[in-house]
Amino acid sequence: MSDRLFARRTAAWMVASLCLATFLALGPASGFALAWQDTKKTDPAAAGGGSAPAPAAGGNAAADPATGAAGDAAGDAAGGGGTADPSAAAESGPPAPTSESLLKKAGEALGIFFGSIFLLISFALVALVMMNVLQIRRDVLLPPDFVDDFESQLDGKDYQGAYNIARDHDSMVARVLTAGLTKLNRGYSEAVEGMQEVGEDENMSLEHRLSYLALIGSIAPMIGLAGTVTGMIDSFDEIANSVTQVEPAKLADGIQKALWTTLVGLGIAIPAMIAYSVLRNRVSRLVLEVGMVSEGLMARFQTLGRSKPAGGGAAAAPAPAAPHE
Repeated sequence: MSDRLFARRTAAWMVASLCLATFLALGPASGFALAWQDTKKTDPAAAGGGSAPAPAAGGNAAADPATGAAGDAAGDAAGGGGTADPSAAAESGPPAPTSESLLKKAGEALGIFFGSIFLLISFALVALVMMNVLQIRRDVLLPPDFVDDFESQLDGKDYQGAYNIARDHDSMVARVLTAGLTKLNRGYSEAVEGMQEVGEDENMSLEHRLSYLALIGSIAPMIGLAGTVTGMIDSFDEIANSVTQVEPAKLADGIQKALWTTLVGLGIAIPAMIAYSVLRNRVSRLVLEVGMVSEGLMARFQTLGRSKPAGGGAAAAPAPAAPHE
């Protein structure tokens, strides 16, 4: 593996790790922001509820100045009731609804087992997509600078120099041309066959890396289906083991788990299948271009052979020798 290719793969893993860390950090941050917003909404309401009944108590006391002891007692009772109302209303009132982020809800519904599995699959998906996007490019598989240098060597009849350039360059078209030049002394047809073999091997290597995206797109819904079945089993266990009527909250836990695992599985599988289809079409197009360019460059060696030309003419230019290990 060349230093350039290793640097690209390292950069892909670093970008994938950064994206995953950002995604994980957004969930708690949004949860804290929503909790702070709910606190700001509930604090003024509580303060207003404690101060509102006070004027009513004062109003009751001022409305009874001409009454006797009975009026005073009634006023005292009314005043006592007025002071007790705020705390009672605060305690008996329904709790303010709190908002939760979707990431927090998903984490609670999935649990440790399914959450860890989906987290690992998501990380692998991001890393594979970034690595393939950086690798499956025309500048990597079919760099124009290499093609121009190779063609300039052929124009100058420097076949050994062209072979050295192809051997030292790390690209798909360079490896294909190196295989053809190595077998050129056996004949042009043998050279073309060698190029086709290396091209098929390179194509298989690219599709092999893409197959992991298809694998993720296939197993993610199956894991989600397993979570769906597990959640429904938990809900029915609550029904079967309950002596009295089952509380809806206990049933909701299992149903929520079933729905969230299905949703997360589909949310991982759909981007994986889209990326696989797009990248596979790009691989097919670039491999075809590499084959056309390499065959066009090797067509200049079609007249070269192992024997001398008939008629006593000058011998053909020698084919490049195989590299010495």
